[in-house]
Amino acid sequence: MSILATLAKALANRSVRVVDLTHTLSPNFPAIVLQTELGQAAPFRVEEISRYDERGSGWYWNNFTCSEHTGTHFDAPVHWISGRYLPNNATDSIPVEDMMGPACVVDCSKESAENADFLLTKDFLLKWEAQHGQIPERSWVLMRTDWSKKVSDPVAYQNFDEEGQHTPGPSVDAMQFLVYERKVLGFGTETIGTDAGQGFHLRPPHPAHDLLHGAGRYGLQCLNNLDQLPPTGAFIFCAPLKIEQGSGSPLRVLGLVEG
Repeated sequence: MSILATLAKALANRSVRVVDLTHTLSPNFPAIVLQTELGQAAPFRVEEISRYDERGSGWYWNNFTCSEHTGTHFDAPVHWISGRYLPNNATDSIPVEDMMGPACVVDCSKESAENADFLLTKDFLLKWEAQHGQIPERSWVLMRTDWSKKVSDPVAYQNFDEEGQHTPGPSVDAMQFLVYERKVLGFGTETIGTDAGQGFHLRPPHPAHDLLHGAGRYGLQCLNNLDQLPPTGAFIFCAPLKIEQGSGSPLRVLGLVEG
């Protein structure tokens, strides 16, 4: 039996299950908020065209508008200035092989519950590797914080105060380690950005964006259900819309898990 036939059989008999790692995209989903003087991402909006009525008696459909970086979404290298001049850096030109790969799930949920500004460090990753094995090249590293469970409360999910946003994310040395030593395909989070809410204070600022995209790698944000994936052994599919010169895209992220 071929590899693909074996996979089809495993999906049919559910010895391989599919985990939806995506939030439902609706007008209620929190939008990214930047400083007021900067350009802002449009929230998701839906306009009904017809619904089996005088506007179209036999069909239902909608128009929708949103930012490329809305809901569960993908960041391409061209999104950040560090990836501005790279070849194949947009959603219509990145290699399709890069839209899937093995996933390593690093559980930081306890630390994030105790400290909203928790930073994932290289030392934390090395301790994770001592328990689960070395992070393979061309894998996706997903930072589990259980932040996705806050999404029904936009205020808690965004977590702003007078100092700005407070959400967990990676440190500079963690991103340097993943990009240059482990050569990962990408990095994913459950928060509204791949960087910590206070990541602009780091050097370089926003290290996940700066280092990932400068190396031609990718980001996933607003992931869901990471608590349903094992630390290793899952395989994810994360294909963005093929937007001409797109900097990113909402998408459906799926994880395959054995057993």
